[in-house]
Amino acid sequence: MRTRTSIQILAPAVIIATALLLTTVLPGSVSAQTAGPAGAVNSGLADGEAKRRWEQLNTIRRDKFDLILPQVMRENRVEMWITMIREANYGNWWRDFGEGYAGKDGFYIFTDRGGDRIERAALGISGYRIERSGAYDLFLSADQLAEFVAERDPKTIAINTAPEIGPLDTLSHSGYKQLAATLGSKYAERFVSAEKLGSDFRSRRVASEIAAFAQAGEMSREIAERAFSNEVIAPGMTMLEDVAWWIQERLFERGLDLSFGMPSIYITGPDGVEALSNERIIQGGDVIMIDWGVGYLGMHTDMKRIAYVLKDGETAAPKSIQHAFDQGRRARKIITQTIKPDRTAVQAESEIYAALVAAGFAQIGFNQPTDNPSTTDVVIGCHSVGNFGHGAGPSIAFFNPLRRTYMLHPTNLLSIELFAYTAIPEWGNKKLRIPLEDDAIVTERGVEWLYPPNDRLLLIR
Repeated sequence: MRTRTSIQILAPAVIIATALLLTTVLPGSVSAQTAGPAGAVNSGLADGEAKRRWEQLNTIRRDKFDLILPQVMRENRVEMWITMIREANYGNWWRDFGEGYAGKDGFYIFTDRGGDRIERAALGISGYRIERSGAYDLFLSADQLAEFVAERDPKTIAINTAPEIGPLDTLSHSGYKQLAATLGSKYAERFVSAEKLGSDFRSRRVASEIAAFAQAGEMSREIAERAFSNEVIAPGMTMLEDVAWWIQERLFERGLDLSFGMPSIYITGPDGVEALSNERIIQGGDVIMIDWGVGYLGMHTDMKRIAYVLKDGETAAPKSIQHAFDQGRRARKIITQTIKPDRTAVQAESEIYAALVAAGFAQIGFNQPTDNPSTTDVVIGCHSVGNFGHGAGPSIAFFNPLRRTYMLHPTNLLSIELFAYTAIPEWGNKKLRIPLEDDAIVTERGVEWLYPPNDRLLLIR
């Protein structure tokens, strides 16, 4: 059940995030780069960027531990949360919790001992970054684990087993057996899954996280829209994989990660996807799309852009293709106007489809368009996003069954994703799939964009 705390932090979170975004230089942008002879700009990051990013990550961690952790542990009735890591096998909670080095085994342990904060301890984990992060109260030996737990005598101990949500399922079978043996049957019987707790902790956001994610979103947009321009693409010469590698080089220059693997650069035609990030040469008349995301400060985006490659003599996309794109935008507007907090994702999904059908769209399964040429068919997949391109929080998406049952809260990040299928007369009324996807934040008002969404069909000459 949602508490008022999650709502009360919303307004300052959004305001502060906007302020931070406006006052922070994007990594790799011209103003963040160093000037060479005669004012020439050299590629690469500014001096001190590594420390700046570490300081930003520390702010995120401290804020999460102070503001989010007490709330979600108490909502989920968890008194202690143990995350186990091993040397060179740190799992994906490592960055969230401050990194550090484990010579053999290490444990991040959070204990609710009452009061307005959660005790934070690192057992068997050391190093400059975690010790100077300001996020932890105690640094102890891993050998003290049994004594540490017995002294606190928690009634519930959450461990990172998660049958449904992959990124939260980080405790190995051998690690589980070791924990149970070390703590003994008394405490092993108190183990509970941290699946819902981990989802809540990751998906409820603080201002510093929102600011970092907004930066990542703007970089995603800027790189994608440059990639789909004549700066990169020369029709008749450029291959799909050339575009993908150009993007990879920009990420390398800026010290950024990818949300997924190779950026998906693909061509869609009458029979669906024709080619994907391969040697296919881009030609006039192609409808090309990108599906990808940027990783920055532990936050990962998921977004798309669409372009039409003009044929000789054309100055605009054919009206049918432009209409298909506009239909996608119309459906997206209905989606963003319908999503509200304080309901389950599956309830939000029902409300969205009802609004779409009332507006004349048809609800379909994924890649199952109708034969009706007068109707645009829509399927939605508005999934959680944030720490990964596909996040652990509530998802208005058919492919996240458990996460569809979770409640939408202010500060949740959502990828507003839809696929709209509209008939193209020139294709014998076969339907063009228009995928729209940009990232937004749930607020008390509904959903709000964190960077400019895709509002135009890009043109490549």
